[in-house]
Amino acid sequence: MTKSIANPPVPQVARRMERVSSFLAMDVLSAAAAKERRGGSVIHMEVGQPSAAAPRIVREAAKAALDLGKIGYTEALGIAALRERIARHYRETYGVTIAPERVVVTTGSSAGFVLAFLSLFDAGQRVAITAPGYPAYRNILEALDLEPVVIPLAKADGWIMTASAIEKAYAEKPFHGILAMSPANPSGTMIGRAALAALGETCRRLGLWFVSDEIYHGLTYGEPAATALASDDDAVVINSFSKYYCMTGWRIGWIVVPDRLVRPIERLAQNLYISPPYLSQVAALAAFDAVEELEEIKAGYARNRALLLEELPRIGITDMHPVDGAFYIYADVARYTNDSIAFCKRMLEETGVAATPGLDFDATEGAHYMRLSFAGSQNDCRETVNRLKGWLK
Repeated sequence: MTKSIANPPVPQVARRMERVSSFLAMDVLSAAAAKERRGGSVIHMEVGQPSAAAPRIVREAAKAALDLGKIGYTEALGIAALRERIARHYRETYGVTIAPERVVVTTGSSAGFVLAFLSLFDAGQRVAITAPGYPAYRNILEALDLEPVVIPLAKADGWIMTASAIEKAYAEKPFHGILAMSPANPSGTMIGRAALAALGETCRRLGLWFVSDEIYHGLTYGEPAATALASDDDAVVINSFSKYYCMTGWRIGWIVVPDRLVRPIERLAQNLYISPPYLSQVAALAAFDAVEELEEIKAGYARNRALLLEELPRIGITDMHPVDGAFYIYADVARYTNDSIAFCKRMLEETGVAATPGLDFDATEGAHYMRLSFAGSQNDCRETVNRLKGWLK
């Protein structure tokens, strides 16, 4: 007779995973793809992905490396030439000198966040993030058994994380670090140089780690974005080749860290990822020489931005966060709904326009917001306005 074996207990980590929410932008993408498979027409405004291909010189560099046939592991921190070129980028772009040894090449910025959080914080510690904000921050923190501390952004502060907001939240219940993003997702709103320096000063005074997400640098429409490293050499800066460089699927990014974190992060990277993809590193090295092509792509975003900022108010979408950079419009649609998930679902079904519900970015106020990405063509942006014109009532 076979002895009955009890089900193994659910591990603590599995129960913790229940707190990790789905990424609604990707859920919308799946629903939009299903509609297309049924023969429907969809305008993709939901995903923050450049519609342009990676620059020609990037593709050629990858092809040349592929033809050599030797595609293998690299050092866990990335190839020396790419780390050196990234360090040079900070000197040329921001006037900031950093040692190449402080640059860690990562498998996309997503891996950068995992490496940063694991090296900076112990399980159970608290990290301040914003609402609205990129949902993966909250979900990665939860998955790593860290506690997100949500700092609501306010119109009176220009919809940015401020030093005073950090001090107030810290006084109520201390935390161990902050994560700021500029230009921001979902809004494109940017933290100015002085405000960024104030965040760094506050973190130093309170003994907090300052993590700065700068993956939309290069995509600004007025003043260039400032790096946290210009005012805080101890900041942990995360960047990526996905957005400005149009290399989302290549999964390649980087982080800049203080000297004392390099070896701990190297050990983590060796065990978690072994190394970033060789082909992607070769391609990323070439991306720095593609500025002319990339600036043409950015000019297309600027035209899309101008079109939507002019036309959306005419059809009833009048309240938006400042669109200083990136390629998003984060719009308040409270006059139409207080259920952004249902609203975006109905909009996709009835108009074929795919947008991301604000609840992806803000569990409270996001119920009456949606995000539109203008990283596509100008025809797509114009057609979006036309389709929504008669639908919004």
